[in-house]
Amino acid sequence: MNVEILTKHDLQEFRTQLLGDLKRIFSLPSQSAEKAWIKSAEVRKLLQISPNTLQSLRVSGKLHPTKVGGILYYSREEIDNLLNGDQKK
Repeated sequence: MNVEILTKHDLQEFRTQLLGDLKRIFSLPSQSAEKAWIKSAEVRKLLQISPNTLQSLRVSGKLHPTKVGGILYYSREEIDNLLNGDQKK
């Protein structure tokens, strides 16, 4: 029968490796990586506007959302163009 003895140092090293692996596996995307499509609430927060103003932007044709399962999604590119004043008509 072969017996191996584990020390506190061995356990600490294992813990460090395990935590590093878990962080890498479960890490969230960085904040700099922006989503291509965002929901209405995020658009309102980004533009600092009310739900009515967002509706007005849709009605006037300045924003063109896509509806998926009852949820409106807006193109991040279109929002950026709106912020920069680069609207395409």
